[in-house]
Amino acid sequence: MTPQIPNSADTRLNLSAGLASVIVAIVLVALKLWAFSATQSLSVAASLADSALDFMVSLGALAAIYYAARPADEDHAFGHTSAEDLAALGQSVFILISGGVIGWAAVRRLLSDTPVTLMSEGRGMVVMAASIALTLALVLWQRYVARRTGSRVVAADSLHYLGDLLPASGVLLSLWASSRFGLPYIDSVVALGAAVLLVIGSLRIGKGAWDALMDRSASPALIARIEAIAKSHPGVHGYHDLRTRQAGSTVFVNLHVELDGNQSLNDAHAISAGLKHAIRQAYPQCDVIIHQDPVRDETPVP
Repeated sequence: MTPQIPNSADTRLNLSAGLASVIVAIVLVALKLWAFSATQSLSVAASLADSALDFMVSLGALAAIYYAARPADEDHAFGHTSAEDLAALGQSVFILISGGVIGWAAVRRLLSDTPVTLMSEGRGMVVMAASIALTLALVLWQRYVARRTGSRVVAADSLHYLGDLLPASGVLLSLWASSRFGLPYIDSVVALGAAVLLVIGSLRIGKGAWDALMDRSASPALIARIEAIAKSHPGVHGYHDLRTRQAGSTVFVNLHVELDGNQSLNDAHAISAGLKHAIRQAYPQCDVIIHQDPVRDETPVP
């Protein structure tokens, strides 16, 4: 049985999410660059660095989504979906580095004897409010696409942008506090908190991508559901050697089923084909290979 060709509708949704991510990142970089030049705020600089990295990894993610959608070929018999996991792992590395750099800059500013005076906080607040609105709209679209398609790279990108919302809100708060009460140190505290969130998010994304690249089994809930479908399917007397692994948004399922050995090959094929259809109906992202074995004879040998 040949691997499944990626669903074209899912591919279009994934590409739309990737393209939207790139466009939003470009707009945010331009807005925050202008805001940083006007305010000299370190928290705005942290948010600018994050958006610049967003742009780079979003480009990589878009390329990975496009490459992963290619059907299987002679050199890649199981498709190209692992490209999504490689892109997600790259995202985690970039995010981890940016979090460390921003955190170090925030600590240095907090320990400095001369506080940095922020300027034009009002302009910065307008930019950050606009960036929050754009980011929220992007996250809502990405989460919808990830639920529909199961794309790991879209989910990772969505998680990253979702993590941007709280730091962005903190930047808005720090600019307001500096303008209203003259408290410049809040800016560095917010930047340090944003760095911590970036590091935590990068480790979470990296672990998911690493698990997929190391062929870790699918979730226990998905495995249990496949077992239940196999047990209840007409004509299946038993099953064994159920193996799963995930690459990108595709879950590969390998299953041996026990059938009546006295029935015709056509009947046996119809049963396994029906089981495969039932599994894919419940989980469209699954690529299913079923091996047919005769039912085991449990009669004791005299």
